[in-house]
Amino acid sequence: MILGSSAGALIGLQFVVISLVADDSPLVKDLERAGHAFATPTIVHFGSVLFLSAILNVPWRAATLAALVWGALGILGIVYTLIVVRRMRIQIAYAPDLEDWSFHILLPLASYAMLAGSAYEVCSNVSNALFGVAAAALMLLFVAIHNAWDAVTYHVFVKKLELAERHDDREIR
Repeated sequence: MILGSSAGALIGLQFVVISLVADDSPLVKDLERAGHAFATPTIVHFGSVLFLSAILNVPWRAATLAALVWGALGILGIVYTLIVVRRMRIQIAYAPDLEDWSFHILLPLASYAMLAGSAYEVCSNVSNALFGVAAAALMLLFVAIHNAWDAVTYHVFVKKLELAERHDDREIR
């Protein structure tokens, strides 16, 4: 429940951040594709944690029914992460570094794979499966927090500085 409420609150905060940095959009080429590669996955990960929290609070008759739902989320998350790989490669607004590939691809992929694997594990050991779901949800939450923070600091410290430098160059001319 704690993860779900945290994810819900942070989704709202991410929308506020996106609104605050939206005034920079004319300066960045290919901003829409960059948003699909970097901002949208953050919301998807927060939403996945919120969804997992809701799933685990449903009074299921059997753990296998819940496992089918979180297993499907894991598989969909893997597919979505592969789509994000493509989006990161085709956007030209920002050149991703190793940290970006780790937090936008590798860790989410591991989290969603853990969800899918935990769904399979529920048949033999429900307790271990639930620990896997908890670990995956916590990792997705931390990844999304990192990515949201990374986006904010990038826009505040890099893009705002570029904007100020361009403004100063125009004043000098």
